[in-house]
Amino acid sequence: MLTGFTSPLTPEGRSSLAPAPPWHYAGWLFSIDYELDAGTAAAFLPDGFGTATGRATVHFADWQATSDGSELLDPVYAQYRECFVLVEAERAGSPVSFCPFIYVDQDVSLIRGWLQGLPKKLGSVWLTRSYPVDHVAGAPSRAGTRLGASLAVKDRRLAQAALTLTGGEGRHLGLLARPTYGLFGLPSIVGGAKPAEPQLVRMVADAKEFGPFYAADAEVELYPSPRDELAMLAPKRVLEASAGYFAMTVTQVAAG
Repeated sequence: MLTGFTSPLTPEGRSSLAPAPPWHYAGWLFSIDYELDAGTAAAFLPDGFGTATGRATVHFADWQATSDGSELLDPVYAQYRECFVLVEAERAGSPVSFCPFIYVDQDVSLIRGWLQGLPKKLGSVWLTRSYPVDHVAGAPSRAGTRLGASLAVKDRRLAQAALTLTGGEGRHLGLLARPTYGLFGLPSIVGGAKPAEPQLVRMVADAKEFGPFYAADAEVELYPSPRDELAMLAPKRVLEASAGYFAMTVTQVAAG
C-alpha cells in the first residue's frame, strides 16, 4: 500500500515532500506598509472579495519551520526565506488581506503554501539578520541600524527594500495584523485541459507568539519582469515599517 500526505507516495510515506499539519513556524520578518493605486490593487482581488483600500504590505521573512521537531535536527528541511505582498481590502466592514504574490526558496514551503491557497513560486530571497551582539556585523536591533532585503526570480531582481531602525517600538503589520486570504485550486489535464476552479480560503494561525518588534523608516522598490506582474503593485509611498520576531502554528485553512 502506498502512503504519504503529499507526493511521492511510497510504502513508508517518508518521501512525501511535506508532512501533514501541524506546521510550526518561527521567523524574523520585515514588514513594510505602503500606499498604491487603489484601482490597480482592486484588479488583483477576487470578484466580490471586498473593496481595495489602496494599501498593501510587503514582507520579507527568514523562517524556520517544523512539523514534529525532527526538521530542527536537519535544518535544510526547516529553514527558508520568503517574500510576499498582501493587498488590503475592506471585507464585511473589516480590514483583511489577500495574497496575490509570494516567493520562497524551498520546495517544502512551496507545497505547504499551495495547500493554504498561497500562490507560491520559487525565488531567491535575502534579508539582513540581526544578532544580539554589539558588533558592526551583528546589525543589532537599535536606532540607526540599517537592514536590507531583496527578491530575485529567474535571475531578475523583482524587489528590494532598505530599512533603518528608529529606536521606537514597531507595530504588527500585514500578516501579523489582519486575516489573510488566498485561492485554493489546481487545474487538471485528466481527459483534457481544465482550468482551476479556485476556492477562497482564509489562513488559520494558532499559538501566535510575538517577540520584540522595532519601528523603522523604509524604502521599497518593485521592478518589472517579462513574466511576473509584481511591479504593478509598486508603492506610491511608504506608510510604516517594522522588523521583528514572530511564531505561529498552522493546522488548517478555513473556507472563505
